[in-house]
Amino acid sequence: MDIKWAALGQVFVVSLAVSVVVVVIFSLGVLSMSARQLAQERQATGGGALTAAVLCFAACAAVVGYGIYLIVPQFH
Repeated sequence: MDIKWAALGQVFVVSLAVSVVVVVIFSLGVLSMSARQLAQERQATGGGALTAAVLCFAACAAVVGYGIYLIVPQFH
């Protein structure tokens, strides 16, 4: 059995980077939802925060959907 260490390392680095990016984007979405709730409690508008939260959660869903597309061979 021959292991291609360079390819394994490349997969590890890309997987780690994508995981960190998705966690950060999701955290920004949660932070935006929190900012919107805080703005509503102070009787201010929170429309920009809601837009940012929706975009962050949509980006996370897109990454997850793309990952599922790559894993499931019936989608190709």
